[in-house]
Amino acid sequence: MTPEQLLNYNLPLFEGLTAAELSKTPLQVNEQHLVAWQTIFDQEDNTYDVHFLLSGSLLAVIWTSEGREIVFSRFPIGAYFGELAAFDGTSRSLAVFAKTEASILTMKRECFLALFDQVPVIRDRVVQVLVGRVRTLTERNMEMTTLSVEKRVTMYLLRLAAEQDKMFAGAVITDAPTHAEIASSIGANREMVSRSVSKLAKSGAIKSSRQRIEILDPMALSEDLS
Repeated sequence: MTPEQLLNYNLPLFEGLTAAELSKTPLQVNEQHLVAWQTIFDQEDNTYDVHFLLSGSLLAVIWTSEGREIVFSRFPIGAYFGELAAFDGTSRSLAVFAKTEASILTMKRECFLALFDQVPVIRDRVVQVLVGRVRTLTERNMEMTTLSVEKRVTMYLLRLAAEQDKMFAGAVITDAPTHAEIASSIGANREMVSRSVSKLAKSGAIKSSRQRIEILDPMALSEDLS
C-alpha cells in the first residue's frame, strides 16, 4: 500500500501527516471484510498485527477461567487496536470479534513499530492513547469498588452519550449495547442492569428500546449520581 492510499482512509492516527512522512517505511497494510461474529483474534492468540476499524461494530471481550464473558471495549470508527501485543510480543490478552459486518485495515507489527519509531507525531498520539487508557481503567476500578450497580449503569450511559456527543435532550444513541453487554462491562448481571435502566426510564431521564437509547433529560440522568 502506498502512503497516499493509507492517508485516503482518513484514520485519526495519521491525521495531518504527509505522504513524505510515511514514505520511509514499507507499508504492509491490507483491508479485510468481516462477517458478523467473525473473530479477528482470540484470547491468548500469538498474533501481533495492529488493526484499524473502517466500518461496522466490534467488541473486545475477556473470558475468565470460569467461562464468564466480560466486555472490555467497543471501538469507534477509525480506532486502532492490538498494539499491546505488537509492542511486547506476547499473546493476546483479550478477544476481538465483529458484532456486525465490518471492514478493518490490518497493519503488520513490523510496519507499526517502524512508524512508531520514525514518525514523532504517531509516537506521541499512541502514547497519549495508552496514558488515557490507564486513567480510564483507574476510574473504572474506582467505580467498581465505590458505586452501586444503579450508579455504575448511569455512569456507563453518561460516558456513552458523551463519547457520541449525545448529551442533550432528544439525542438518540443507536446501536446501543444490550443489557447483557452493559452488565459484563460494569461487573453486574443482566437482571440488575435491566432494573436500573427501567428505573431511569420511569424517572424520565431516558427512553430505552432494543439497542436504542434516547436521552430525555441529561440533567436528571446526571443527578442520579448525586
